[in-house]
Order: sequence, then structure tokens, then C-alpha cells
Amino acid sequence: LSLQQDVIAGFLYAILILLIFHPVVDLIDNFNLTYKYAPLIIITLLGFSLLQVAGEAGEMAAVETVEQQLAGLRIARRGVPGEEPAYLLDIHTSRAAQPGGSPLVAVSCSNECLRVYDRDALRFLRQYGGRGGVLAGVRFAHTCDSLVFSACSQGTVKCWDVRSAAQKPVQVFSGYPSNVFISFDVSCSDLVVCAGTEKVEKDAFLVFWDARGVTDCASATKEPLGVYSESHNDDITKICFHPVEPNLVVSGSTDGLVNVFDINKDNEDDALISTCNSDSSVSSLGWSGEDYKQVYCMTHDEGFCWWDMAQLDTEEPITLLHVLDVRESVCAENHGLHYLVGGFYHEKAGKLFLIGGTSTGDIHLVSCSTEGLSLVGTLCGGHSATVRSFCWSPTDESLLTGGEDAQLLLWKPGAVERSLTKKASLKISSSVQKRVRVHNTSLKSRKK
Repeated sequence: LSLQQDVIAGFLYAILILLIFHPVVDLIDNFNLTYKYAPLIIITLLGFSLLQVAGEAGEMAAVETVEQQLAGLRIARRGVPGEEPAYLLDIHTSRAAQPGGSPLVAVSCSNECLRVYDRDALRFLRQYGGRGGVLAGVRFAHTCDSLVFSACSQGTVKCWDVRSAAQKPVQVFSGYPSNVFISFDVSCSDLVVCAGTEKVEKDAFLVFWDARGVTDCASATKEPLGVYSESHNDDITKICFHPVEPNLVVSGSTDGLVNVFDINKDNEDDALISTCNSDSSVSSLGWSGEDYKQVYCMTHDEGFCWWDMAQLDTEEPITLLHVLDVRESVCAENHGLHYLVGGFYHEKAGKLFLIGGTSTGDIHLVSCSTEGLSLVGTLCGGHSATVRSFCWSPTDESLLTGGEDAQLLLWKPGAVERSLTKKASLKISSSVQKRVRVHNTSLKSRKK
């Protein structure tokens, strides 16, 4: 309904309440209350009703506005591909702008390199790494926008100072000899780094380090604080710290489990707050909802799960939505929806959105509600191959995307493309293919 229709509906709703409560007022009068209070009671009831309807209408209008903005995203900039084209596997931006400049963008690539760009112009600045193992993600520090972290398959997490072109990291966090890191994250306070490993023999680990004083002990190697080893029984594919509570972290695995931990607890058993079962191999996950009390995940077979952690201590079910195959539930033009990339929570709209796409590079924006998923819009004319990564910026409502065509694109509402770089017309070859895992059927039974 439009806002005008909502107001009309609210007025009719108020009249209905008037008709219902008029006999109630008569009863009040029979209890020796003077009838002169009746208008006041009726007006109060009408006022509350109209306020409620107006509030709901305002919320709906805000969501509609945000969805229109998302559907209206257009290409503002195209980054120039590097000399060695590669898949763009992960993207992250710094929170604050550099003095006299724009925020920075860090991109992890399939050629084992970490690239840094100026965000507003997508101008390439510098590159780190290479031949150091397959990268498992990239994250800027939250409290210092000149520091960026990357994890790799050789069992290390490295911290780089993007103000320097030196190829030596300012800090190395080393794992144990058998560790192969395939996921990692940094807490919102920048005090803890956590990485997830591939399964080796019967073990898969969450490895933790103390990240304090990174720049004070440059070139030193930090050993782990400890590990969690009992909560997953297969590769730990994703890790995500809570956006505002540094002690909370969620992990996902090919064993189908999504675990929420409070790392302030003394041991792993006490730290495990919740275990949710996605029934498939987890490909992506994150936090959403008011105060970020909800957890969502996507699976390698394009499923979607959404849970409310606020209901853990109640009798209410924690599952908000479970979609076995998003490709079948979202009606999309342009050859449909082929895959999911990830999700983001839009604070202004109070809504969770998913990003997916097609093998030809179209990007689908999907809105989530407890009733189901719905297509918001499709971004066309950007990528020419599968999109692997994205980063949403709430500051200016913009979206960065990277894909198998080696292109880095900046999308903004109603933008007009200024870049002279033309769209690549073919999918590049890469030294690394994305890990696609069939989910493990031997799942733990502990779940709610």
C-alpha cells in the first residue's frame, strides 16, 4: 500500500475502534463515571490508533525507499585490472578516510596477492604478497584504517601497513604446523584475531591470537593464544565477529553447523552459546537484526538459514527462515538466480538483504523477511562473469563488487559511469578455483 492508502486505512480503523468502544464507554458511565469523559477516552483511543498506523506506514515507506535506492544502483567507477588478471575473492574497505583522501579498498586475489585501491576513484595504489599461499580473506582494522589483515593457506595471518610499499608485514600471526587457514576475522575492538582451518585427519580448529600492540612489535611473530577444537568436525569455512560485541564470534563449517561463541568464557564448552544446523555446507554467514542478535548463513548448494539468538532462553523457536534452495524461491529475470554471494544488514531500513547473481555477471539483490525472500532489483551491464565478492558501504549507500572477470566495480544510486575502462567480454582463467564442498552427512546432533 502507498502512504496515502495507509492513512485512509488508519482512519477507517479508527472509526471501527470508535464503534467497538462506544458500548464500553456506556459501561464506564454505568459505573458512576460522568459521560463527559467519553469524548476524551474516544479521542485518546483514536490518537493511539492513528499513531500506530502512521508509524507502521513510516517504516514501510523507509524500507521501500531503501529498496528503490538499491534497485537504482548504477556503475560509478571501474577499477583497472592488474597486469596479471585474477579472480577477486574478497573485498573490504577502511572505515575512515585517509587524511586528504578517500577510504581505501583491499582486495584478495586468486593469484595470492593483496591489492589496495583508492575507493572513490578505484585507483590502484599498491600490492602485497604473492607466492605466500592462497588468501582466505582480507580485513581492515576497525580502529586503525592503515592496517589490513590477510590469512593464507600456509598457516599464517599477516598484518600490512598500507602506508608503506614495503613487502614485509608489520606483524605475522603464526598457526600450528598442520594449519591450513581458509577463513578468518578480526574482532571489532581489534584485540583478537581468529582463523579457521581445513580438517586435518580428524581435527578442525578455530585458532586465536592476541592482536594488541601490532605496530609496537613490528616484524615479530605472534604465537596462538589457544584453539577451539571440539565444536566442528570438518573444514571451518567462515568466521564472523559480532559488529559491536568483541567477545562474540560465529563460525560455519562444511559439517553444516553454525556455532556462536562467547570467547570471554574460560573454555570451549562454556564458550559455546548456540549450535544451529544448516543441513548443508556453509559458504557465508553474518549478523543482522536490531542490536545484531540474529545470525544468518548461506550454503554451497544455495540454501539460506536465518536464526534469532534473542530467543535462545525462551520457548519460542529460533529459526526465522529456512530456504533449501534460493534459486527455486526467488523469481528473477535474466536467466534466473544461479548462486548466492553473501548478505548485509541495512541498519536504516532494519532489513537483511542477500546478494546473488548469474554466471554472466548480473547481480540480484534479494530482500529477506520471515515470510520469505523477494527480488528487489537486478544490476546489469557490469560484470561479464560470476561475481565472487562484495562490500556494502552504509555511509554513502554504495556497493563494491568483484568477480571472475577481474573487474572491481563501484555502484552508487543513480550514478553515471565516468571510467573509460570498457567492460571485459570474457571470463579469465585462474590458478585457483573456488572450493565447492558437498555437505557432510555426519552432523552433530546438538541443535535447537
